[in-house]
Amino acid sequence: MMLIAALLISAVSNANAFVPCASDSAFRTQLDAVKIYYDTQTGNTETCAGYIAAAAGLEAESIADATANDIDSADALIVGAPTWHTDSEDQRSGTAWDDWLYSSLPNRNVQGKKVAIFGVGDSASYSEYYCDAAGELYDQFVKAGAKVYGFVSTEGYEHSASKAEKDGKFVGCMFDEDNQYDLSEERANKWVQQLK
Repeated sequence: MMLIAALLISAVSNANAFVPCASDSAFRTQLDAVKIYYDTQTGNTETCAGYIAAAAGLEAESIADATANDIDSADALIVGAPTWHTDSEDQRSGTAWDDWLYSSLPNRNVQGKKVAIFGVGDSASYSEYYCDAAGELYDQFVKAGAKVYGFVSTEGYEHSASKAEKDGKFVGCMFDEDNQYDLSEERANKWVQQLK
């Protein structure tokens, strides 16, 4: 009876798995492929993508290097962008995401695909626009039919407004490498555990 309960618990926990789990020396996942894509202006988003990749046992790549097949063949995506064009309604990151979201994403099949979002911003200098580009990632991926996972509480963040907030939570994990850099790696580790 205990063996059946253990197998049932294992099956339920694996059914919701988003990122790989360690198995022997190789990483395995319920998903065929989880990809991490980011782009960066100053290197901060690349740094945070690196924290996420290390915690998940994956590699992070620039969205500028992603092929149509890379996106279509992935079972899940972890995507992240900085906010550069504050208070813009679109093209908020000042990176390759700005064109990709409007020219490439509509041609990709992400219907039902699991997507987790992270953003990088400056909560002191741009408190009223904190991580707005992550909100744009959310809006465009949801519009394309993706299912977004990994919402995070806004507690512990110092900002006044963000387009990355939905129903009182962030649409994913937000980072501030300018003012809260000492929290970034821990935030990434906790978020990856949440996604598993």
